[in-house]
Amino acid sequence: MTGVQDRPVVAAPTEQRSLAATLFRFQSVFGLVAVVIAAIIVSPRKNGQILFISADNLANVVRAVSEIGIIAVGMTFVILIGGIDLSVGSVLGLAAVGSAVLMVEDNWGFVPSVLLVLLIGLVFGALQGAATAMIGIQSFIVTLGGLQIARGLARKWSDGQGIAIAYGDGKNEAPASFALLGERTFGGTVPIPVLIFAVVAIAAVVFLRVSAFSRHLYAVGGNEKAARLSGVPVVRVKIAVFAICGLLASLAGIVHAVQLNQGSPNDGTGYELDAIAAVVIGGTSLSGGRGSVAGTVAGALLLGALNNILALKNVDPNIQLLIKGLVIVAAATLQRLRPTS
Repeated sequence: MTGVQDRPVVAAPTEQRSLAATLFRFQSVFGLVAVVIAAIIVSPRKNGQILFISADNLANVVRAVSEIGIIAVGMTFVILIGGIDLSVGSVLGLAAVGSAVLMVEDNWGFVPSVLLVLLIGLVFGALQGAATAMIGIQSFIVTLGGLQIARGLARKWSDGQGIAIAYGDGKNEAPASFALLGERTFGGTVPIPVLIFAVVAIAAVVFLRVSAFSRHLYAVGGNEKAARLSGVPVVRVKIAVFAICGLLASLAGIVHAVQLNQGSPNDGTGYELDAIAAVVIGGTSLSGGRGSVAGTVAGALLLGALNNILALKNVDPNIQLLIKGLVIVAAATLQRLRPTS
């Protein structure tokens, strides 16, 4: 006997952990696939055609998702640093009102109106980031106040009234070029708001993959104190992140105004909750430091598909809220069960 015995190589636990990590990493994608399959199965039919997967219906799904999706991309940045932004829905309303007032009542052109509205969102977000980073107030409190401030500014700017957007070259008419943002392209199949959402999402994914700023962002979310000791400019990172979120909320407000042909100070109510839900379903940790924009996009599409099939089936709105709430809770529970390594 040599004293050496062959022993089986035990690799199963490592392989199981790797599989579990993969499943949790792509939870939103798997969830989206499951919802789509279920929707196809239960979808109503018309003349033998499955309504859910009809071209017009799918276009409506992604079009409806575009506004929340744009906001959710910005929310992902904020949550990755361990923050939250409750003001995005109100900023959307402020941007929608601003777009309408500037073009319809003040007779501004398309480009200057859009640039000013985007600047307002950028500055508003940056100020909230500064209050959080420099004064040390929790982002929940800062943005809760920002929610009220933005809504109040929208009501003051519009005198508390919704402003209809009509197009033309006359007085109190918006430039026809603004209406193009609500049209469809590629032979009338793809809504332009969907293209805007896609460009924002792709740019954010690339940005988080290749920029040095993204490493700082994840570092702040993972351990702010350690990041600061490592030389990460924490204050600048926080201000920049909230500024990006405000900018994208304003962009969503412009898209909202062109899709509804109006700007109302009440627009965007509750949108912040849908955006947070998309981020959570997408697998981004609410404690920060872990998550992705790709997951958020899948989460937003999941919510859009779920809303659509429930509407097609004429499910009671109260039951719809219940189902969506359960989906969000399930996604948050999965985060708690996710392996740490």
